[in-house]
Amino acid sequence: MMNAMLYVIATPIGNLDDITLRALEALKAADVIATEDTRHSGNLLRHFEIRKPLVSYHEHNEAMRAEQLAERLAAGENVALITDAGMPGLSDPGARLIRKCIEQDLPYTIVPGVSAILTALVGSGISTKRFCFRGFLPVKSGQRERELRAALDREETSVFFESPYRILKTLAACAAIMPDRLLCVARELTKKFEEFRRGTAAELLAHYEAHPAKGEITLVISGAER
Repeated sequence: MMNAMLYVIATPIGNLDDITLRALEALKAADVIATEDTRHSGNLLRHFEIRKPLVSYHEHNEAMRAEQLAERLAAGENVALITDAGMPGLSDPGARLIRKCIEQDLPYTIVPGVSAILTALVGSGISTKRFCFRGFLPVKSGQRERELRAALDREETSVFFESPYRILKTLAACAAIMPDRLLCVARELTKKFEEFRRGTAAELLAHYEAHPAKGEITLVISGAER
């Protein structure tokens, strides 16, 4: 481990055994760990008996905190950046601090690991040749339908994050927009009740109306055939 390095570290999305040896090494070498939720990450760090100072780094303080962490890097400290789960910068805070390092010529490295996006895509059984990740589907119905219509026309497989509280509305919209398209709801990935459920939107909607979805969801939609 070098001094004055920003380590952008992927953390487990469920199963703590998915953490990498390199991630543990980087966390132990850090002078400070910036994390989306200090309480949530505290559980992870205690599990691996890592005791380091923690600072919050989330969407509401990202601009201020990025400046502070860049100053610590410039002063010669090691900084580790993690989020609640997965890779910082992908639908989670992190990109601003990386850009700050680029602007100020400060060293950084990415410590890869598990990803809900890739886990869901591969586990869906839908084509992985080309895919498009679009983050969380919009909350507003009009914007959500526009996003789904774009997925309907896209040749690439589409991958979205979705809330269990909105999945029924999303599947209902899919049933109207793309009734024959193959979908997969990937739920609770790497956890005890992990599920990959495939089918048409109507089939999935019927299932989750009878069995309400719980936990984090990644929705995979097959691409248009040409």
